[in-house]
Order: sequence, then C-alpha cells, then structure tokens
Amino acid sequence: MDLVLRSDRVLLGDEIRPAAVAVAAGVIVEVGDRDAHYDAAASTDVDGVLLPGFVDTHVHVDDPGTDWEGFGTATAAAAAAGITTLVDMPLDSVPVTTSVAALHEKRSAAEGNCLVDVHFWGGAVPENTHELGPLAEAGVLGFKCFLTESGNPRFGHLAPEQFGRVMARIAELDSVLLVHAESHDVIAASPAPSGRRYASFLDSRPAAAETEAVALVIETARATGARAHVVHVSSAAVLDLLAQARRSGVAVTAETCPHYLTFAAEEVPDGGTEFAVCPPIRRSHDREALWDALADGTIDAVVSDHSPCAPVAKGHGDFGTVFGGIGSLQLGPRAVWSHAAKRGFGLAELSRWMSRRPAEIAGLADRGAIAVGMRADLCAFDPDASQQVHAADLRHRHPPTPYDGMTLRGAVTRTWVAGRTVYEPVAA
Repeated sequence: MDLVLRSDRVLLGDEIRPAAVAVAAGVIVEVGDRDAHYDAAASTDVDGVLLPGFVDTHVHVDDPGTDWEGFGTATAAAAAAGITTLVDMPLDSVPVTTSVAALHEKRSAAEGNCLVDVHFWGGAVPENTHELGPLAEAGVLGFKCFLTESGNPRFGHLAPEQFGRVMARIAELDSVLLVHAESHDVIAASPAPSGRRYASFLDSRPAAAETEAVALVIETARATGARAHVVHVSSAAVLDLLAQARRSGVAVTAETCPHYLTFAAEEVPDGGTEFAVCPPIRRSHDREALWDALADGTIDAVVSDHSPCAPVAKGHGDFGTVFGGIGSLQLGPRAVWSHAAKRGFGLAELSRWMSRRPAEIAGLADRGAIAVGMRADLCAFDPDASQQVHAADLRHRHPPTPYDGMTLRGAVTRTWVAGRTVYEPVAA
C-alpha cells in the first residue's frame, strides 16, 4: 500500500460510516474497518468527511490563446474546491477544439500545468461533421454544440437541420452531444439588452428560448437514438419536457449550475453585471423548481459552467455590452452545499449531483465513488465550517464573481488526486 486514509466519516455508497481506505498506485485497493491494519508507506487520519473528489464536466479553461483562464489557475482553483476531475469546454480558446489538430494544441497547453485530472469535450459546429469521428478516436469524451450564437464567431451554432445531421452522427459514434439549448429564433426576436437594468438582460433571453430548444433536442434524440445532454438548465418551463422524455425512453440527461440554485432575478441589482450568464439567472420560482428537479432526478448533475473573463469584459455595469459568464470553479461545491443543507439534503446527495452523476454522464467509470477499483480521487470536507468569499483570494486567474462577500457553508481541508495530495490549506 502507498497510503491509508482513516476517518470516522467516509461516504460509502449513500452511507457515511467509519472506514479505512487503502490506496496503491493511485487506485483504491481495499476499504475496511477504520482501525484495520494495512502495511502502508503512509497513513493519515482525516479530519472531516472523506468524499469522492468532485467532478466538474463544464469548465471553460480558455487556454491556449486567451488571458481569461489557464490550466494552472483553473486546476489550482479546482483542487481547492475538492474537484479532482474537470472537463474543458471547446469554444473559448484559440483555436477552438473542433479538430484533432486543435485538440493537440489544447493538450500541449495543459501538459505539465494541471493539479487535477483534465479531459476534453470536442466541438460540433456547422463545418466540422467530418471531424467528429477523428476527434472521438483522439479521446474527447463527447461533443458540445450551440443552438444559438455562442458569442464566439469561430464557434458557430447549428441550425435545426444541421443539428439533426450532427445528432445522427453522434448516434453512429455511440457518443454524447452536449447542447446549449436556447433557440436562436426566439432570442433573435427578443429585445436586445441595454443599460444597467437586469430586467433588460433577462428579457433578452426568455424562458421560451429554452423551451423551444429543449423540445428540439428531445425530438431529435428520439428520432436518431443519439444520447443528448442539456447543459445549464435555468428554466422551470423545461422540466416537465425532460421528465416526460425520460419516462418515454429518450436518452436525455440534464445539468444545472450553482448560480441557478443560489441566486434569483429579484435579487440581482441593476448594474450587477457579475451576475450575467447565458441562459440568465431567472426568478425564485425557477430556482425552487430546479431544486425539486434535483430531488426527483429530472436533473442529474450540478456543474460550474465556470466561464471567467478579464474584468474589463464584465461591462462596467452595462448589460448591453457584458460578457455572459460566471467565475465560480473554486466555489461550486460549497455554494450548493450551503443551500442543499438548508433544504434537508445530505452529503450523499451532494456527492451524487457533483461527483457520481457527472462522471457517469462523461463516461468516466473509474471515479465518483469510494470503492475498490476506483481512482483514489478524494477530498476531506468539513460540512459545518463557514467561510466568507473574498474574490481577490480565489485561485481563478480573474476575480470577478457574484459570490464575492457571501458566507458559504463547508470547507475542503485536503484534496487527493490518484492518492497524491494536491491541495491542503495553509495554516493561518
């Protein structure tokens, strides 16, 4: 054995109990009684609850080619959050990840700069259907597309007929297509945002845009047999569509994000462009419906959609010019736990939403649980700690975040990736 971790509280399945977790060559090889004897090079008594490392499958690292986020800063922030795996989105780097050559550039940028395990989604755009097979062979976990403008002219959105062709190809590849499900037509017909009023930003991307797009995703997944995953669900209006589709056997899963579970439109101040994200943070009714959908399984997972930018791109309080994205990678598990605990959920649910289900959706079968044969990707989590967020102290490359000044529940006291410590807070 290389390492034995012992704790009075270890999450095994859906139960927290005392246990010892033995690790060799980065893999969990035994789970036994807390005081079981193992011949190991090192043994550690863990403070807090030993959890599977969190898995964040929706992260915009934007490297190479931009100064918005890098693999070093992103993975440092992830490690501090107890996130042991992240999957990078394909659209905000230069080049975008829509070819094998671009994927190689991504991997080169990441090599030697990552504290946690990093994987990649490929992009599906109108002109690269011929690249999907080679990208799958090169190791992307699946593909991401937009049904409306992505905000990046190098990453075009799919019209409905193009979307159908891409989904058919995804079915042939036995892959998964992640869909930014907002309707281009609905958004084009909506008033453009302007000025400091958050209401103008909310009105520019109405719930009808999500409803129309999710209906198209479900219809196309049913027709092609492809597996679809709806990213960053924000609207209560799509939840019945998703639930009915799943009951009828359509292969569709869905995620939401910490900001949709934390904030509500009524609470966003005018000029608060740090809250701008697409789709937008909606009203408290939507927030509560999303929590209900997590409880009943209509929504599978919670991931960050960490989409940072340089401070100048947050628009100086003008919703007409702001970049829509929220920096939150280091905060997601604590933000969700802060509200989940108040609603009566436990750490088993938190781990299911933010570790096991994201890993399953991404096809990463060797993580997301503490069990023999799984990677020793783990974190020690103090569920009762309380910490105030100071944006300037976060490990993201740029500090803007709507969580600045909030007090969040929980603290990560140590993170291991493949049995190796990658984060331990510095003592005050």
